Amino acid sequence: MRASRLRPREAGGRRAKLTGAMSAAAALCVALLLSWAGPPPAEAAPAPWTVVSLTFDDGRDNQMNAAPVLAANGVPATFFVSSGLIDAPGYFTRAELDELARAGHEIGGHTVDHPNLAALPLDEAKRQLCWDRNTLLTWGYDVRSLAYPFASTTPEVEAAAEECGYSSARSLGELRTRFGCEQCAEAESIPPRNAFYTEAPAQVDSSWTLEDLQDSVTSAESVGGWVQLTFHDLCETGCSELNVTPKLLDDFLRWLTPRAETNGTVVQTVGDTIGGDVRPRGDAPEAAPAPPGVNAIKNAGFEGVDADGVPACWMEGNWGENATDFGTSRAANSGEYAGIVATVRHASGDAKLLPQLDLGTCAPTVLPGTSYSLRAWYSSTAKTQFVTYLRTAEGSWEYWTASPYLHAASGYERAIWMTPPIPPGYTGMSFGLSLFEDGVLRVDDVGMYAAGGTPGSQRMPPGAAPGGIRPGAAVAV
Repeated sequence: MRASRLRPREAGGRRAKLTGAMSAAAALCVALLLSWAGPPPAEAAPAPWTVVSLTFDDGRDNQMNAAPVLAANGVPATFFVSSGLIDAPGYFTRAELDELARAGHEIGGHTVDHPNLAALPLDEAKRQLCWDRNTLLTWGYDVRSLAYPFASTTPEVEAAAEECGYSSARSLGELRTRFGCEQCAEAESIPPRNAFYTEAPAQVDSSWTLEDLQDSVTSAESVGGWVQLTFHDLCETGCSELNVTPKLLDDFLRWLTPRAETNGTVVQTVGDTIGGDVRPRGDAPEAAPAPPGVNAIKNAGFEGVDADGVPACWMEGNWGENATDFGTSRAANSGEYAGIVATVRHASGDAKLLPQLDLGTCAPTVLPGTSYSLRAWYSSTAKTQFVTYLRTAEGSWEYWTASPYLHAASGYERAIWMTPPIPPGYTGMSFGLSLFEDGVLRVDDVGMYAAGGTPGSQRMPPGAAPGGIRPGAAVAV
């Protein structure tokens, strides 16, 4: 998850074979029909021997540098975008996406917020696929094509992509280049062997030369078929390792486009190569909200830890200028572990552990108009506060609001805050206690309950505030 997102507002069946003999009468009818059909149609032009598709992943804003290069060379491209990142810093704006579509480029799906689909529960993966496509359709784009983030998929994810209405889905790294896959084919077949796992070379990065790009085409031409070239950053300076320069792209296209005449090699979008109409929407249902009186937080006590040592279902949220470490601590309120956040050299921003900003597997589902009681046991060398984020119906996340400050505490104390009612149009919430100055914060036994279904006061320590905390009030007990 990028830190900037955590900053406050800132039917057909198989063709049947004809069997049996036609009756004489039927044969006569056919002959008469043919005799009335007029002159035969002009012979159709042969299909291109080799197709090249230029694909740009992630919707990074510097990919707008490709637009004038593509226009100057008269070729279309496919831009695979994550709808939840549109209008975020470093990504396309809606206006830029509209500009690309008006110029004849294809807009394809890349999930809501670019997760590793193979690592997700299937319901979550399907929400990532369907919600992304449905949002792009609502924005007015003809969405037929998908690219898997990180080229990560499973047969079940591929089936979900088809159920969501896509016509194809691209992987990476299954075609031969000098960078690897030496025993692989030179080109994908047309049509592909598996439309929901179309094979492509490894992604283009800064180590690729003009000759490498040319070789990917000439290798495909030697056997015929389809090659999808995948670009990410397109800039001159201060770029990532997944970068090529606009000049390199232009040099390549000036070499490539004449080959339509000389070699029968054409540039097409992914959707036009696969063909077919835009399919209807698919859908994946919301995760259900927690029942009244049931804690909506998964792994509330930080006892489950993933292979990277991060508490399962939790994420590190950090923005601004500071140095922060996250992890687990054995100085727990209960059980074996607590979450810990340690910040030094704080100049701006904040840091916190919070439920993953996902589409419902970890982030709780909320109901508009409902307030929620947020609870946590904490100890901290600095003051803290609850900060909250809301998920839109499309699956993107926005900063919402924060509680009043809670005082520093040398031993564990319980923090309770009742949120305002959830505004219309939002379906999920994530939150955490944050550090916004140098300090060490431990958090344990986190809770979230819908108003009216909060645990009774008997579950709180002596001297605790009553369960019915008014919206906006925060207490440490």
